Amino acid sequence: MNSINRSKKNQFGQSSWILSIAECIDSLGSQTFSLNLDKALRTITDYDYSVTFAYHLDERPLCLYHSFSTANRAVYVDDYLKGPYLLDPFFKASSRKVDSGLYRLRDIAPDRFYQSQYYRSYYIQTGLSEEISYTLYPVDDVAVVISLMRSAESSKFSAREFKLLESVFPIVDSLSRHHWQELSQRFDGNFQSTEAFPSQTIIESRVSELFTVRITPRETQVVSRILEGHSSEAIAQALGISVGTVRIHRRNIYGKLQISSQQELFDIFFDQIKH
Repeated sequence: MNSINRSKKNQFGQSSWILSIAECIDSLGSQTFSLNLDKALRTITDYDYSVTFAYHLDERPLCLYHSFSTANRAVYVDDYLKGPYLLDPFFKASSRKVDSGLYRLRDIAPDRFYQSQYYRSYYIQTGLSEEISYTLYPVDDVAVVISLMRSAESSKFSAREFKLLESVFPIVDSLSRHHWQELSQRFDGNFQSTEAFPSQTIIESRVSELFTVRITPRETQVVSRILEGHSSEAIAQALGISVGTVRIHRRNIYGKLQISSQQELFDIFFDQIKH
C-alpha cells in the first residue's frame, strides 16, 4: 500500500482530529491517555504499530503503551527490554538529550547501523520498513519516546506525512508533559550512576562493567562504538585518533577477549547483560 493511499490528507480543523484531541485532554492522568493519543495520531496518517517507552538514566526502560499482538510483543517489547534497548539509536539519542522533536531512525542512527550486528541480530526481526519517533522530556532525567512504525508490507512515511506529524509535535509535547509529570516516580531508582565517570556514555559504562579487567578505557570507547554500529572512520573522528589506530585497538580487543568477529563481541555483550 503506497503512502498516498495511507495518508489521511488531514486538515487539522476537521472533526476527527478535534474530537481525538478532546479525548486526549479528557483522559490526562488516566490509563487510556496513550491509547487516545495513538488514535489521534492515526487521524493524521496510518501506521501499523505504535509503542511508547520511558527511559531514566541506565535503569531498565518502562513500556508505557503498545499496540502489538501478543506474538509481536515478544520481539518489540519483551526481547527489547532484555538488553537490545542499550543499542537502540532512539534510546541513545534520548540519553544524550537530543532536542525534543520527531525523528526518522535513519537520521539519528550511526553510519554503519544497517550493517551492525545489533541490526542483523535483533532489529531485522521486527520486519519494519520504517520507524519514526517523537522524543520528549516530560520530567527531568526522564525521556519518553513514542514510536510510529510501518511493517515491511507498507511503504515508508512520505515527506508530507512526516511534515504533518511533525507539525503537531507541540500538541503531543504539551499533552505528554501534563500526563507524565510524575513519571519519574515509576522508576525504582536502582541504577548505576555514571557521575564518577562523567565522560562515559551509558553504553560505555556497561561495557566497562563487563570488560574493564581485560580492556583499557580507550578500548572500552572503541568497543562501545563498534556495538552501536559506527564505522572505523566514524570512531576515529569521534575519538580524535587515526583509522589505523582504531584497527589496532580492534585487533587488540579481539585478542584479549579471545574472539575473531563483531558477531562474537555482540554475543558476549548480550549474553552478559541478560543475566
